[in-house]
Amino acid sequence: MTSATRPQQDKQDTSAAHERVYRSLRSQIMHGEIDPGAALTLRGIGKTYDVSMTPAREAVRRLAAEGALTLSSSGRVTTPDLSPERIEELAALRALLEPELAARALPRAHLALVDRLRAINARVSEFVAKKDAVGYLRTNLEFHRTLYLRAHAPAMLAMAETVWLQLGPTMRVLYATRHRSDLQRHHRMILAALAAGDEPALRLAVRTDVTQGLKMLVAD
Repeated sequence: MTSATRPQQDKQDTSAAHERVYRSLRSQIMHGEIDPGAALTLRGIGKTYDVSMTPAREAVRRLAAEGALTLSSSGRVTTPDLSPERIEELAALRALLEPELAARALPRAHLALVDRLRAINARVSEFVAKKDAVGYLRTNLEFHRTLYLRAHAPAMLAMAETVWLQLGPTMRVLYATRHRSDLQRHHRMILAALAAGDEPALRLAVRTDVTQGLKMLVAD
């Protein structure tokens, strides 16, 4: 490698490392694999992923911009730890965004998609039965994302995912401590509305799912 091409290669390597760290941390936070309020360090992230400080720092900054991490003025990095009021606010955002995503997906909700969603919902039920909070969160979001991708509305979906990121750690803890066995029943309402091609019923089912499901977890 010549001296002229080495800086470009180093830049590409750093970019690839940053993307790898970002995607892995993002997934862990969204699915509640990191506790709410957990403190992270750039040194610790770098050691975990075997990367230098630069890609670790860039990944943290990117996640902080999405609300997945809190970055204080002193440089302290933590995962979101949400109050009930904040959870209700984020639930309201989901109730605004996700029924619209589902409605936009409806014209492209062919039978194969409905069958795929049924299969995902069956796995949701399995994780609920096992009381596996991380597995539940992962498959629950897979159910929603699989449907919303058919909306062909990437900006709207990105906003929804930002909300999911903020909710992930807190919702995993709430689910684990206040187990409910009926969290996936609203998915069956969504599936029925999709199969019937009923947009008002679909909007209502999605809105009920994203609000009542959270209320069941927050309630004493």
